[in-house]
Amino acid sequence: MAEIADAAPAIDADAVDATPAPPAIDVSAPAEAPAAPDALDAGPSRIATVADEEEELAAEAGVLVDAAAGEAPDGAVNGAADGTTAGADGTGAEPASEPTAGDVDMNEAGEAGEEAAAEPAEPEDACETLYLQNLNEKVRLSVMKETLALLFKPYRPVLPVVAHRNLRMRGQAFVSFADTGAALRAKRDVAEFPLYGKAISISFARTRADAVVAKLEDADGVAAHKAERLARKKEMRRSNPLRQKQRAKLKAGAEEPAEPLAKKPRLQVPDEYLPPNSVLFLQNLAEGTTADDLRDVFGQHPGLVEIRTIPAKRDIAFVEYADEGSATAAKDALHNFKIDGETKMKVTYAKK
Repeated sequence: MAEIADAAPAIDADAVDATPAPPAIDVSAPAEAPAAPDALDAGPSRIATVADEEEELAAEAGVLVDAAAGEAPDGAVNGAADGTTAGADGTGAEPASEPTAGDVDMNEAGEAGEEAAAEPAEPEDACETLYLQNLNEKVRLSVMKETLALLFKPYRPVLPVVAHRNLRMRGQAFVSFADTGAALRAKRDVAEFPLYGKAISISFARTRADAVVAKLEDADGVAAHKAERLARKKEMRRSNPLRQKQRAKLKAGAEEPAEPLAKKPRLQVPDEYLPPNSVLFLQNLAEGTTADDLRDVFGQHPGLVEIRTIPAKRDIAFVEYADEGSATAAKDALHNFKIDGETKMKVTYAKK
């Protein structure tokens, strides 16, 4: 042992006294963490220290306690997104603060605006029945009705689809729905749809269809609706400008006696252009000419059959030959012949 002690280096007491002593640590004061460079100007440190039982319970609950004020900072949450804060005793959660009146009004106004944008305002002439025009007239009526029923099926129409064959209602139809909201959606979605090569034109009907009234009202309501519809139809016909004009003309004609219609002159074909036949017609005969005088003249031509005079009119007579050729020869020879030497006789073919 003496050797070990001799071998150990000697320690200078002055050197020991010159060594600086470590700084004293005050265990009673809480340790402060160094502030981050960006947080130097942000106020006091938010690092919590456990100073008493209340702070310890709050720390267990997950709430950082302000070391200066000794209470939970504003907006501290219990690690959850439900907006609840831990109580001071750490045993329960309190509901988050309610929104202000201004926030509620803004939210309600926003929701109302969205609903208004989603559902357009209902027009004044809205009706449960839609009036369809510009339908393809070449498609059979039964096929068109089935197609329209399938086209409007998503909007739950009230069947049947109404369409007519008459000329005035061609290319038109009526489709009814349970309420005006369904009719409005159907009108907005199906308008201008190209059906069989023609775009459908849709508008609201003037009145509800009988099928809709029968579904929504009782028998008395249906009867009243039909009576009102017929009365409106009569009024529209009475106020039609064309019918009013015709009625005015009839009334004026009844008040003023109509002028008698002048008889149209009968068109007569000149005797010279009558078709050939076996009977000759004699005109402008001299006064006192008898059948024997005519037989002496016309008997010179073969085929004479008969000579007929008219007692009431002495200046005309008929001469009949056996055939058309004999009559033509006599006509050509005796036309403008003077039986009495002064008056020319006119000879033509008789009318059949």
